[in-house]
Amino acid sequence: MADEILHDFSPMFRVYKNGRLERLTGEDVVPPSLDPATGVQSKDVEIAPEINLSARIYLPPNADPTKKLPLLVYYHGGGFVIESAFSPLYQKHLNHLVAQANVVAVSVNYRLAPEFPLPIAFEDSWRALKWSAEGKEEWINEFADLKRVYLGGDSAGANIAHNVAMRVGSENPEGFKLQGIFLNCAFFGGLEGWVNPGKDPKISGLGCGKVLVYVAEKDFLKDRGWYYKEVLSNCGWKGKIECVEVAGEDHVFSVFVPDNQVGVDMIKKVASFINN
Repeated sequence: MADEILHDFSPMFRVYKNGRLERLTGEDVVPPSLDPATGVQSKDVEIAPEINLSARIYLPPNADPTKKLPLLVYYHGGGFVIESAFSPLYQKHLNHLVAQANVVAVSVNYRLAPEFPLPIAFEDSWRALKWSAEGKEEWINEFADLKRVYLGGDSAGANIAHNVAMRVGSENPEGFKLQGIFLNCAFFGGLEGWVNPGKDPKISGLGCGKVLVYVAEKDFLKDRGWYYKEVLSNCGWKGKIECVEVAGEDHVFSVFVPDNQVGVDMIKKVASFINN
């Protein structure tokens, strides 16, 4: 009986009747490195050891302390339940993104549901942004420009980036300037709450001036990305939003293949969004 499956969410995870959760993917981790393909360096840092909140920080090749770079805080996808900032998938994706965009990046390892149910992922992600913006960490202090902060993420991570940007708008924290967010195949849905920004009466208070949304033609979440653009365009928010649809591709295609042509094209677009 203990091994009876209660819910089967293959290929992501299974929940058993005894409460055990079996993650079927996203469990592999790789160490930080100096990446031979891109020249990007990475290292792991603890943000709040008491709650096991940590991150992987990335530095592009030829970083120069006299020419400060934008700071990107990145939130990984995985439906709030799988994946990590340390997986081979995100290590490769961030290496390509950091090299192309020439940014210092903090890839946040927030805690996962169902062991840590929402809104814990949002709270961790907010705390990681505030920690990053304190500028005490060596690479951030030396190389990052806290007046040019960006948030980004894919799927559930894009949802987090939106929700954290909403909190920036409502709390107006000092010490950094959030310029923009990019959302890759954002995990929006449902009728209300954290997953449906269209139902948020405070949506016009989004705390940045520009947004880039990517959607994929074959992704069932595509319409939610276009709906997000429509909502933000018509709610009184004063910023600029662009939504790009990529033909023939599926959910978070550029995370899985950051080095094929569609992945490269998207990462180039994100790089110009951050640097213009």
